[in-house]
Amino acid sequence: MGCRTQRVLLRKLYGVSILFLAAACEPGTVLESSELRTQRAVFAAGEPLVSASSGRCLDVVQESHTPGTGLQIYGCHGRTNQAFTFTASGELRTYDNTLCVDTASGQTAQGTRAVIATCTGLPPQKWVFNENGTVVHTASGLCLDVEGAKTADGTPVILWTCNGQTNQKWSLPAPSDTQAPTPPSNLVTSNLTCNSVTLSWTGSTDNVGVAFYDIYHDGQWMKSVDGSTRSASLTVVPGATWGLYVNARDAAGNVSQASPTLALTPPQCQVDTTPPTAPTQLAGSVSGTSVTLSWNASTDNMGVTGYDVLRNGAKAGTATGTTFADSGLAASTPYTYAVVARDAQGNVSTASNALTLTTGAACANPICSVTQVATDTDIPWGLVPLTDGTVLYSRRDAQDIVRLNPATGVKTTLGTVPNVQSTDGEGGLLGLAVAPTFDTDRWLYIMHTSPTDNRIVRIQVTAGFTLDLASEQVLVQGLLRNKFHNGGRLRWGPDGKLYASTGDAQNGANAQNTSNLAGKVLRINPDGTIPSDNPFGNFVWSYGHRNPQGLAFDSNGQLWEQEFGNSVMDETNLIVKGGNYGWPNCEGTVSQGGSGCATPGYLAPKQTYSTAEGSCSGIAVVRNVLYVACQRGTRLYREIISGSSLTNVTPYFVGTYGRLRTVEPSVDGNLWLTTSNSGDKDSLPNNSNEKIFRVLLGN
Repeated sequence: MGCRTQRVLLRKLYGVSILFLAAACEPGTVLESSELRTQRAVFAAGEPLVSASSGRCLDVVQESHTPGTGLQIYGCHGRTNQAFTFTASGELRTYDNTLCVDTASGQTAQGTRAVIATCTGLPPQKWVFNENGTVVHTASGLCLDVEGAKTADGTPVILWTCNGQTNQKWSLPAPSDTQAPTPPSNLVTSNLTCNSVTLSWTGSTDNVGVAFYDIYHDGQWMKSVDGSTRSASLTVVPGATWGLYVNARDAAGNVSQASPTLALTPPQCQVDTTPPTAPTQLAGSVSGTSVTLSWNASTDNMGVTGYDVLRNGAKAGTATGTTFADSGLAASTPYTYAVVARDAQGNVSTASNALTLTTGAACANPICSVTQVATDTDIPWGLVPLTDGTVLYSRRDAQDIVRLNPATGVKTTLGTVPNVQSTDGEGGLLGLAVAPTFDTDRWLYIMHTSPTDNRIVRIQVTAGFTLDLASEQVLVQGLLRNKFHNGGRLRWGPDGKLYASTGDAQNGANAQNTSNLAGKVLRINPDGTIPSDNPFGNFVWSYGHRNPQGLAFDSNGQLWEQEFGNSVMDETNLIVKGGNYGWPNCEGTVSQGGSGCATPGYLAPKQTYSTAEGSCSGIAVVRNVLYVACQRGTRLYREIISGSSLTNVTPYFVGTYGRLRTVEPSVDGNLWLTTSNSGDKDSLPNNSNEKIFRVLLGN
């Protein structure tokens, strides 16, 4: 027995192989001091080891620090249980060099599981990383092997006879690449049918190379193709108007800004001019200031897609079934209702029988009345009530702040926020917040998109209600931006900290990486410093989010969060310190990749909604009731908070006011509610027709 000197590959750095000498010994050889002094491959602490057969990383199971915990392969995410260091003495260490890779019970037999252990310096903890990518166990001469050549998350890593297969080969990451590709351009469509289309584009450039193109419509992922491809066949919906765009992504995971948007409306598959039959036997009942209606279903040659409810001749809401609740009506007032049916091509039936009902003398309902206080030609996004009864709100695309006096309806502009840039999507001037100390410190906290990033700033408001631009302080910058998925909500916590929701910038990998701030809920000191008790040493409070936009605290100090799903399911989460909410492997309760929603450590949502009945943005809590404002679902959900659960989930205003963006508590214990019905995805200022409502709550 003895040792021989061999070459060991440290890494290829910009195409140059850097080699070190290492001592490779036959099984059982104990290195003498002279051999210990032989140079070994040593690379920077915190590097992942990537399996050549799967592209997954060497990983300590469930991020456990307990000695004896096994190693496995798992999707690379950059946390400390995937960070390994080869030391000069031949150890393979992890968790910031505090634990060593060992073999179970110090065994050296084929099939023995690789585990973590307290470092001892003994032979079972000695390894050599070879130029061919194998990691050889010095004491046994066996290779670090992915069991059975499997490629799935969670596959154990063991010792096995070296055989040269890819499941025994490991690589270090390529040199750091932080430069994103340029945006794709020149989108064109061809071969359009009622349910398919071919999309083509001009490719991006990148300092290393484009690995993938990701195709979206209106913030929803549709398909990904490899970087050598410049077109894709897509499935579309007849008659639906979509905005198509493409992002480029490189091998390091950097994602470009989006291409320009290309509008597309496929034709119907079959011409239909026959309207549905009229609904029949419209009936109803009254409870306080709410009315409940029911009717018999219509029929249609192609199929009924929904019903419009008419109140006094004007559309009051929509229904997909044969019931409808109309809430927030005036007391002691007669209302006449009728219902019409419609099909997928917009054919409308004649009206049902008319029905007149008179509301009660007093409100006996959870929602008593709705009053339109103001309109706006831009999209009201963030809104904060002040103690004097007025409200401040941001206009997303016009990029200014407005003060509204509800008593008079008078609006005055505080000024334009500097350095705001929209994204030809949903970026721009977003969330607002004021601390309980606003009346004395006058700080207005603002989240917005800039030309380079998303950021959180604060600006003082003068006594005359103008923005003191000289006072502006940038608190957090470098938040990744893109056309969609910018998050944007701000909420002051009972702990005196500012909480912010950030989107994943259309790159799901960001959501699982606690080293960056995208796809997270952040927690920030008022002056922009990092709270000392944050779980990851940065602003991150929770992670694994796609595009969270709603934040609200209940009376018990619990933080609730509302999040957009992709195309299946939206979710309401109860946020806990350091919690992982699963995106992109888990969308709501539906698995989308890896081990999906069953992944250990993922936190399940407290409530989910189909995207057709959701796409919810803002949330508010009043008297421990959660209110959720939804856009595509065109409704406001009311959900009772019971401990850590949500019960009695009830939709209101379904289709009555259209797309609802923001809901906020008023200072008198009621609600503010805003719409987002037009100009929502184009970033053009003052091309909207939005409304701001005051909602009076009952029991």
